[in-house]
Amino acid sequence: MKLKLSVAALVVAFTLPAQAQTQIQWWHAMSGPLGEWIGDLAKDFNASQKEYVVVPTYKGTYGETFTAAMAAYRAGNAPDILQVYEVGTATMMAAKGAVKPVAEVMQASGAKFDPKAYVSAVAGYYTASNGQMLSFPLNSSTTVFYYNKDAFKAAGLNPDEAPKTWPEVVLAAAKLKASGHRCPFTTSWISWTQLESFSTWHNVLFATQNNGFGGPTARLAFNSPLHVRHFENLANMAKQGLFVYKGRDNKADVVFPSGECAMMTGSSGLYSRVSKEAKFAYGISTLPYYPDVQGAPQNTIIGGASLWVMNGKKPETYKGVASFFNYLSKPEVQSASHKRTGYLPVTMASYQLTEKSGWYKEKPGTDVAVTQMIRKTTDKSRGIRIGNFNQIRTIVDEETEQIWTGKKTAKEALDAAVQRGNEQLERFEKANKT
Repeated sequence: MKLKLSVAALVVAFTLPAQAQTQIQWWHAMSGPLGEWIGDLAKDFNASQKEYVVVPTYKGTYGETFTAAMAAYRAGNAPDILQVYEVGTATMMAAKGAVKPVAEVMQASGAKFDPKAYVSAVAGYYTASNGQMLSFPLNSSTTVFYYNKDAFKAAGLNPDEAPKTWPEVVLAAAKLKASGHRCPFTTSWISWTQLESFSTWHNVLFATQNNGFGGPTARLAFNSPLHVRHFENLANMAKQGLFVYKGRDNKADVVFPSGECAMMTGSSGLYSRVSKEAKFAYGISTLPYYPDVQGAPQNTIIGGASLWVMNGKKPETYKGVASFFNYLSKPEVQSASHKRTGYLPVTMASYQLTEKSGWYKEKPGTDVAVTQMIRKTTDKSRGIRIGNFNQIRTIVDEETEQIWTGKKTAKEALDAAVQRGNEQLERFEKANKT
């Protein structure tokens, strides 16, 4: 009888459902090596505890992911966590009721959370005027300069010295072309690298109202004499075959690690691909600048994306999100991500841990992104936070492409981009008036 009871009890024990884990749905826009990194973050967090399971789902490019999430929100089935690129920040801030501020999520869950622990230039971008942190800075990047050391050596250039100024870039490009290189210089993300970061690096405004931080009445200002001069120089380089335009967004990212182009301005986050694919010696340096511009170089601004928490979820979901964000904030996790991807370590503790490990000495140039960002900012260089930013970037692409084909002068293209972009800002302002 006792044996029968024991067997029955054992059967019941095995048929009872295990403690259900709370699933956290995370939509992201990372593919390739960066997609593998995202998957590993979720896997490692899931293995570190038993209450929550983060489920990452790739939804396409940044733009595609953002569009899909907004459609899902309207349909009532938005993800719990959404990765949004930095140009979508003002739009997310204006989407009242759609998001739950990260500071609220962390505080409500009782999780330890100190906004001051994050690199100020990063956290400040995702913080409201009242000091409340709105989103979690997952993959913050900045613009850097990559160059092919082997190509430099073959062209008679010093492989250990990257060009620091734009005149030096032109001279290096000319020597690279003379040595047989068909693509001396290119860039990804034209607006981000050649207008947005260019502006803060030279301490000049991209837009009024301190680049949008002063309010929604900001208007574009990137058709100044300095901006026009820079695009005239790029146009001259393009005519001479020194600058080769490779397409919009990050289309150019493939041509540097493949060896096709010898110099490139792009995201520090490209490091993960370069370190994995490049079959040549390469270097990473600071963005070039014009030496006659007072105040240059100043600081670059962030790119990449942050994690936004969607509203209307259950309390246990928010506790899981807070637990995940706490895990992502650990110095050892941040440091490992920084080393693997080239994205910035978003806390000072993780930066210090990386420095102490000897990584920056072992991998020269990997500290460039950090040192460009931790400089003291000005009202002109804190960042750019304007509405309909993605549409404005598309306009910049459309207009500057007219320069490379010779259909418009640099001034005509930038004037048109400012005019069309300001129409977008006016629409955003009207749509979000309280």
